[in-house]
Amino acid sequence: MIKLNAGLCIRSLSLESQCNKCEVACPTQALVIGDNPLPSLNIAACVGCGACVGVCPTEALEVEGFDTKEFFFNFMEDEENLLSCRKNLPCIAALSVEEIISMALLKKEIVFDMGHCSSCAIAPKCQQQIENNYEEASYILEAVESDASILLQNIAYEAKESSTPDRRAFLESINLKNIAKAKKSLEYEVQKASDELLEHTLEKKDIALLKKKLIPDRRKILFSAFKRISKPSVFHTIDANEVTFTSQKIMNEESCTACQMCYRVCPTGALTSDIKNSKIDFDPFLCVKCNLCHDVCEPNALSLSNVYSVKEFFEPEVLNLIRFSVKRCDECNMIFSSNNAEDKLCKRCQIEEDEAKALWGIEE
Repeated sequence: MIKLNAGLCIRSLSLESQCNKCEVACPTQALVIGDNPLPSLNIAACVGCGACVGVCPTEALEVEGFDTKEFFFNFMEDEENLLSCRKNLPCIAALSVEEIISMALLKKEIVFDMGHCSSCAIAPKCQQQIENNYEEASYILEAVESDASILLQNIAYEAKESSTPDRRAFLESINLKNIAKAKKSLEYEVQKASDELLEHTLEKKDIALLKKKLIPDRRKILFSAFKRISKPSVFHTIDANEVTFTSQKIMNEESCTACQMCYRVCPTGALTSDIKNSKIDFDPFLCVKCNLCHDVCEPNALSLSNVYSVKEFFEPEVLNLIRFSVKRCDECNMIFSSNNAEDKLCKRCQIEEDEAKALWGIEE
């Protein structure tokens, strides 16, 4: 069953968010974004493939019983390099591009078992996602001059069944923990039979989480993986449209109104300012390309660069997008930021003055 951590979901940060990656990735249309800002789940339709987990930029989704971070480290300790839906994960689509790159860099070679896709009901969508992730990861590995490789093979792995019953395992299974699991499983089956959408709402713990700027575990792992390999001879510039998990941004200084919305809603702290709100800085390596800053920017002052430098993977650099002049409002005496030299009033006082002029019939 898929679980949503509402406090991490991009859509919980702003009603303006257009993020629907989980809905698009779901092969059974179990995740639905309707009137409720947060995704709703049709438990009866969900097959637990984890495709939504692989595309969620902030790791707000998880497959119950499958921890991607735990899986990553277990896979690193395993001598084998095979990734298969019949061996060690629900579906290869549950892995993000970042995790795939990290695995390849550290293992030097990983193998995707595509042998079961031909008989899988969800393959039409999940297989395409797996292949897209493979192409993107391979493209980046080549750009950083890595000799690591990712192979697609029709292995069709099948686990060997033990013919000898394990009495110890049977006895250990009869305990309170498993009784609780059985009860939970029964409740799940009841929900599944209802075929109704499970709606998610923000609770107090989720609201507290919204204020934190959290870096996804997969990004930390990726950064650590790049630290363990040699730098390329040249920091190549790649096509930004081929990269789904990070970006480089451009600010239109004439359009920006210094409203502060972009860096206030940024979930990872990729966009920041200082205590005076006198600038906007951007760290490409922290960006998860959720596009929330673009969704909330009314003047569309932010845009995505068409190129991305792989230097950010090895030598992350905070870039300054714009600087503002800090002034004191002539009306309320409060300090405010502006990129217009003629501004003498803060936004609140300017709105009040404009409304007063309209009320009195005074024209500029």
